[in-house]
Amino acid sequence: QLQLVESGGGLVQPGGSLRLSCAAYGFTLDYYAIGWFRQAPGKEREGVSCISSSGDTTNSADSVKGRFTISRDNAKSTVYLRMNNLKPEDTAVYYCAPCTVATLKSVLWSRWGQGTQVTVSS
Repeated sequence: QLQLVESGGGLVQPGGSLRLSCAAYGFTLDYYAIGWFRQAPGKEREGVSCISSSGDTTNSADSVKGRFTISRDNAKSTVYLRMNNLKPEDTAVYYCAPCTVATLKSVLWSRWGQGTQVTVSS
């Protein structure tokens, strides 16, 4: 069964760090640009970061540039999101899905997972 499974979220204080993981099951990530998306309560889902299939190219939303780093390990079929200096406004459910690097938008993907909750609060 084709699916992407997110993990690594949690409760963290402002200024703290987390590393999210996105693991592929039933297919290999090698051929896909993969991105992280987030959705806060009452808001639409937005693109956070996207990495090309080879890992050579990345793009991130202005709101997270300099704080979040996306990376991937194709041998492990896993994409990571390292989040530093977290802010309360980063609180959201984080999802991963195939993306377009230039636009930070998801490509046609109907298999959105459960996501992983990130809560930034003191």
